[in-house]
Amino acid sequence: MPSATINVMEAAARKAARGLIRDFGEVENLQVSRKGPADFVTEADRRAERILRAELTKARPEFGFLMEESGATEGEDTRRRWIVDPLDGTTNFLHGIPHFAISIGLEEDGAMVAGVVYEPLRDELFWAEKGVGCYLNRRRLRVSSRRRMSDAVLATGIPFKGRAGKHAFLATVETAIDNTAGIRRLGSAALDLAYVAAGRYDGFWEFGLSPWDVAAGIVLVREAGGFVTDISGRPAAIDGASIVAANDRLHAPVRQMLRDGLEESDGDNARKPRLRETAAPDIRAQ
Repeated sequence: MPSATINVMEAAARKAARGLIRDFGEVENLQVSRKGPADFVTEADRRAERILRAELTKARPEFGFLMEESGATEGEDTRRRWIVDPLDGTTNFLHGIPHFAISIGLEEDGAMVAGVVYEPLRDELFWAEKGVGCYLNRRRLRVSSRRRMSDAVLATGIPFKGRAGKHAFLATVETAIDNTAGIRRLGSAALDLAYVAAGRYDGFWEFGLSPWDVAAGIVLVREAGGFVTDISGRPAAIDGASIVAANDRLHAPVRQMLRDGLEESDGDNARKPRLRETAAPDIRAQ
């Protein structure tokens, strides 16, 4: 059974989700308007964050916060803080695509110890707590058991306009195309990590994510028996430049494949004129 901490996180997520479900229906109607739904979605995001903050504060008033919209707030208990994304998959939400989630992680002494990722339209609550395991609603989850790269389906995120890392991404996706059964990009890193934990994906990688994108998902994957590191193999940090998550059999070969793609790209670039846009230096340096 979930602990009191998980129950607090679940209750907060479900309460915020009711507003998002209602607002998502309104966004679908706004798609045909001239003004468009962008301002409406921004307010929906902020409204969900206010609900999450209020509910989590009510249950654990001494904890701090790190939230996507309102930033960091230190609590009386400086060892623990909530790391919250009220709407992961905002672009999907904006365009009426039914794939988005609420993500809540609990950090203690600099380490992630609990996580909830709630997908409200399918009523799927992924949750995990350090040492307890990972669950979908009340069903225990394990990462996939696939061991061959040629059978693996991986997920990733694509850098969008104005973000660094395009060339690093293209180098890694090219080698992944050549070595795996397929690549998916659905637009929510929190759900990508939850799907790795559930065995729906065999692995996931991305560059340049924010702490609230990965905080809960890191706990999910680890408690489901998977591995989460950066591309160099060090334990994943919520503020790291890269993240690679996969089942226990494929994590090492997936990480090596991505590194090989980056190194080959570096070799090609050494023989070509330098492009103006380059990856963030710390992605390739490891």
